[in-house]
Amino acid sequence: MKYLIIGNSIAAVGCIEAIRSRDTQGEITVVSDEKHHVYGRPTISYYLMGAIAAENMKYRPDDFYEKNKVSLILGVKATAIDAKKKNVTLSDGQKLDYDKLLVTTGSRPFLPPAQGFDKVEKCFTFMTYDDMLALEGELSEDKKVVVIGAGLIGLKCVEGILERVKEVTVVDLADRVLPSVMDAECAAYVQRHLEKKGVKFILGDCAESFTKNSVTLKNSKKTLDFDILVMAVGVRANTSLVADAGGAVGRGITVDTHMRTSLPDVYAAGDCAEGLDSSIGANRVLALLPNAYAQGKTAGLNMAGGDEEYLNAIPLNAVGFFGMHILSAGVYEGECYTVKGDEKIKKLFVKDGRLCGFILIDDFLRAGIYTSLVREKTPLAGVDFEILKHAPQLLAFGGEARKAKLSKRV
Repeated sequence: MKYLIIGNSIAAVGCIEAIRSRDTQGEITVVSDEKHHVYGRPTISYYLMGAIAAENMKYRPDDFYEKNKVSLILGVKATAIDAKKKNVTLSDGQKLDYDKLLVTTGSRPFLPPAQGFDKVEKCFTFMTYDDMLALEGELSEDKKVVVIGAGLIGLKCVEGILERVKEVTVVDLADRVLPSVMDAECAAYVQRHLEKKGVKFILGDCAESFTKNSVTLKNSKKTLDFDILVMAVGVRANTSLVADAGGAVGRGITVDTHMRTSLPDVYAAGDCAEGLDSSIGANRVLALLPNAYAQGKTAGLNMAGGDEEYLNAIPLNAVGFFGMHILSAGVYEGECYTVKGDEKIKKLFVKDGRLCGFILIDDFLRAGIYTSLVREKTPLAGVDFEILKHAPQLLAFGGEARKAKLSKRV
C-alpha cells in the first residue's frame, strides 16, 4: 500500500500514527512546501517572547519519521492531483503514485485589498515557522508595530513581540477583540488585560490605504505610522488542489465523517477540511490543533482499511495571553449563566436542556466536565446543574453516569 500525505502538519502526524497502528509495512511519503520538522504553530509566539527554544517547538521527536518509516520530501510543493491516474505532480516535476492520499494543506493568510498595500516596506504574516523567523529579524526596541486583526493570530503575535518593540497598536473592524471566540463582556476582560500590558487598540475600523510606513483608517481617517506591519485579518483554507482535481469544496475541502473527500481514495484533514461540527450539526472548518490531529487520525485509520467516524468535533479554544488563560467551546446560544470572581469569569450557555457552550477566563477547575457535557450533548435533566455551575464535579451526575465516566478514565 502506498500512502501519500500532502502537508507536514499536526493532521499528518495523526494520520501517520493511525496508519502505523494498523499497517506497519505500507509506504508512507510526506510532501511539504515547508522545510521544517513538524512543529506546533501555537508555539510561534512563545518562541518570539523567549519562553521556549526553537528545538522545543517540535511536535514530535527528531526520530519520528525514521521510527514510523516515513519518506520526507520537504521544500517542494504539490501542484496537481490526478484522481483517475492516482498520482500527484510536484513543483520539481516529480510524479508520485498513491493508493490512498491525504490532503492536509492548511490555510493561508487573507490579505484584503487596500490602496498602496504593495508599497509597504516591512509587512509580515504570522502563521508559519518562516514567518516567525522573518519577523524576528526585524524586531528591535525602537520599532513601532501595527497589527491588523484582533483575532487569535493577531493577539498571539502581540504577545510574542510586545516586549521586543517600542509599541504595538492593534486595528480591527469588529467592535471587540477575539470576535469569533468571545462575547462582548468576556472580550472586554481580555482587552483590559492587554491594555494593562501596554497594547493599544483601535476597534470598529479598518485599513483604507497604505504608504510604505503608514496606514490610513477608513472610518476614523486616522493615520498610524509604523516600522513593521503585521497582517492577521484572517485565513483562507487551501482548497485548490482538490478543487482543481474536480473535488467538492466550500469554505474548505468537503469531507464526510470518515474524512473522505468526493474524490476516490482521497481524504482531507486539518485547517483545509470542512467537516462535521457536532455542536451545530453541519459541516464547517474548525481550524484547531486538537481537531486537526483527530481528523488526521480518523483519516489514517480509514486509509489503512478501518471504518472510523469522527462524530464529536466541536469548536474548542484554549489560549493564553500574558498569564490570562481562556478556554471556550461550543456555541453561545440560549440562556446564559454567569459566575464572576476576582479577574475571573465563567459563562455557561444552555439551550434545549443541554449545555451548548461555555467561556472560561482563569477559572478552569474541572473544565473537562463542561467540555464533556457539550461534546456528548448530555441532557441537564439528569445532572445537578446548580452544583455544576459553581463547582463542576462527578457528584453532580447520577450513579450510573458517574460509573460510566469513571470507566472511561480507566
